[in-house]
Amino acid sequence: MQNLTFSPQSGAPLYRQLYEMLLGEIRCAGLAPGERLPSRRALAAHLGLSLNTVDSAYQMLVAEGYVQAAPKSGYYVCPQGIEGLVPPPESPARAEDGPPRPRWQYDFAGGGIDASLFPLRTWERISRDVMRGGEALLNPGETQGEPCLRRAVARYLHEYRGVRARPSQVVIGAGSETLLGMAARLLDGRKVAVESPGYARTAAVLRNAGLQVCPTGVDQHGMRVSGLEPDCCAACVTPSHQFPTGVTMPAPRRAELLQWARAGARTVIEDDYDSEFRFDGRPIPALQGLDGGDRVIYLGTFSRSLAPAIRAAYMVLPERLITRWQTLYGDYASTVSRFEQHTLSRLMEEGHFARHINRIRSVYRGRRDALVRALEQALGGRAQPLCTHTGLHMPVRMSNGMSEAELVEAAAAQGVRVRALGAGRPDQPAVVLSYGGLAADDIEPACALLARAWKK
Repeated sequence: MQNLTFSPQSGAPLYRQLYEMLLGEIRCAGLAPGERLPSRRALAAHLGLSLNTVDSAYQMLVAEGYVQAAPKSGYYVCPQGIEGLVPPPESPARAEDGPPRPRWQYDFAGGGIDASLFPLRTWERISRDVMRGGEALLNPGETQGEPCLRRAVARYLHEYRGVRARPSQVVIGAGSETLLGMAARLLDGRKVAVESPGYARTAAVLRNAGLQVCPTGVDQHGMRVSGLEPDCCAACVTPSHQFPTGVTMPAPRRAELLQWARAGARTVIEDDYDSEFRFDGRPIPALQGLDGGDRVIYLGTFSRSLAPAIRAAYMVLPERLITRWQTLYGDYASTVSRFEQHTLSRLMEEGHFARHINRIRSVYRGRRDALVRALEQALGGRAQPLCTHTGLHMPVRMSNGMSEAELVEAAAAQGVRVRALGAGRPDQPAVVLSYGGLAADDIEPACALLARAWKK
């Protein structure tokens, strides 16, 4: 930590420079997984910075999954590629008398779903039917995925998201990370813009593909197009429901982003995250449909709408990239079981999937409403829910005088796990409450514990 130096000529704020330097130390193993970072006060005194500057840098690292905050212990480097709170390895000095690993009574940071909502009986019935005549499915299938599922996905996306695609443009893969890694090799350059703050795994996948990631700021309308570096060949965005801020990119910003892509023959990678869970108002069509499909690679997954264990996601490629994809991956085997692909295609073709989405949207809308009410009852004006109209996570701005780190630590002390927003605004501290995996009956008692933790 002795070689941290700041450049007044860089134009970047000090917290941003500190964040980038610490991130560089983590990536080159100067700060090893499990290693404890200096306390905020100690580092601020050592570098001659304000406590808020150091706190903002630390919270950005926490939000992106590079660092964890351990209650009453400090900040620790997370294992590579793992986000959120992961307990650091205990040193011999701490093994006997250190704080025990937290046992979360309520988890607002897990990002899960309610598994009880899965249409299990329908899935079992269709699976049995597929298995009965499934001898042919024991042999390899098409690289891009089963034609029946690609047809069903193309039809569904056109009807519900306004996506323009033929089945020949659809690729089925085992999760959005797998497909994003494939998409990375189709780009015409080496620098890609990602949202900051944003989903840590997106940046990790792109780096693993050998690309240079350029964090680009997010405001109340999503990724700031004015902040995009001119030599970026692509931008990765989550316009339907940005993580973690929760904002939805409005039509004018979408048009501005598409114009940026067209003007420089660039590509937009659209992760249509949480688009199924629009609770208020009409959903804005996908970027891909607004563009006509030439400049946008569209990504979606069944992890939130069905279950994460069903490792099925889809990618819609522009026509101009199909030949390149086939050249690179045409000899690969499909990464998703043919049996599951056929089961999933029938679930969609017979209307079960659309009905399931309508049902769980109603359930999650009720839980969103219950969480807003519980926060109001428990915390009153100290808690301001933000961007509540879409998705299964809710940013909550706090005005009780505590920093984001203090909010996370105090909640953890009460057995409640929350995530810092990490938007680099120490004057507007906020946490992110992911409620998709929280039972309805747990919402009020969880908020009561948060009120106790944040009574300052």
